[in-house]
Amino acid sequence: MLMGIRCMLMRGGTSKGAYFLAQDLPSAPAERDHLLLSIMGSPDPRQVDGIGGGHPLTSKVAVVSRSTEPGCDVDFLFAQVGVDRPSVDTTPNCGNILAGVGPFAIERGLVAAQDGVTTVRVRILNTGTVSELRVETPGGVVEYLGDARIDGAPGTAAPIAIDFLDAEGSVCGALLPTGNVVDVVEGVPVTLIDNGMPVIVLRAADVGRTGHESRDALDRDVELKARLEAIRLAAGPLMNLGDVRDKVVPKIALVAPPRDGGHIATRSFIPHECHAAIGVFAAVTVATAAVLPGSPAGTVAAIPAGRVKTLSVEHPTGEFTVRLEVDGTVEHPVVTRAGLLRTARKLFDGTAFARLPAAARQAAAAE
Repeated sequence: MLMGIRCMLMRGGTSKGAYFLAQDLPSAPAERDHLLLSIMGSPDPRQVDGIGGGHPLTSKVAVVSRSTEPGCDVDFLFAQVGVDRPSVDTTPNCGNILAGVGPFAIERGLVAAQDGVTTVRVRILNTGTVSELRVETPGGVVEYLGDARIDGAPGTAAPIAIDFLDAEGSVCGALLPTGNVVDVVEGVPVTLIDNGMPVIVLRAADVGRTGHESRDALDRDVELKARLEAIRLAAGPLMNLGDVRDKVVPKIALVAPPRDGGHIATRSFIPHECHAAIGVFAAVTVATAAVLPGSPAGTVAAIPAGRVKTLSVEHPTGEFTVRLEVDGTVEHPVVTRAGLLRTARKLFDGTAFARLPAAARQAAAAE
């Protein structure tokens, strides 16, 4: 027996995901996750029996509801659905999928659209953090077409401005969970950091790479990937994440001097494949690491002066611009606010179908 569930498929930033109203999914996590695996077609490398795209960037889910938190409009639960394994990980954030939450909430009537621009304040249930999205809504209707361009997504679209209000330590409990700007893990100097996404930041040169290799070359680099996974497994407990063998966090970012006019070059692993670009929260977190004196990122980055810093984070398919507001001192900077620009587009709105688990089929048959 198949169960039909209302679903909107959206491109959010450089990712693609299935967006659901929480009320349309089971409230029990195990039952919900079973349905999401079935809808996305996991586990299967091609996800041929579902709507997933056979890649971590296209196997994502947003669950959205009206918020009960004062000052917030909607609650958003992000789920990273495994492609070739039956896993649903709600540990991390995803800033790309977040970009589609504002338009989706307006489309579903959770937020009343204004004429011009509608501000949607989103509480991210995975971490308890709050973000503010500004969505173009001329005439009270979501506008998806526009002139904004982001590397990693084709064409242009209407801009969605995102400000992260309290992302610091959202998953690990502190910006620097070990209290150190630099730790040595598996013999490699790293920064273990979380400004919205737990990331292990290390110089590419310290693992014998340039940091300017193509994504495909790094994906084929079996020796490098094995070494990075050893670092990741060792760093998990240090970042208050425990055994991360079956988790998608922490991510890993190789950093290098910029070479295309930006401020720092990156190659991001998510965590076992090299990202075609870089995730939203990963970019924010790497940019934050870059302003910390003495950090691996800080030693290769070209940091602009001033309290408000606009940092261009280079990645395999272009660049990602992050805006940081930095207080404190030169020796001890404090990032007080982070923002960026994303786009999103509605791709499909209709009904997705999942296989009912055996127990549910039996109950339905009994009725």
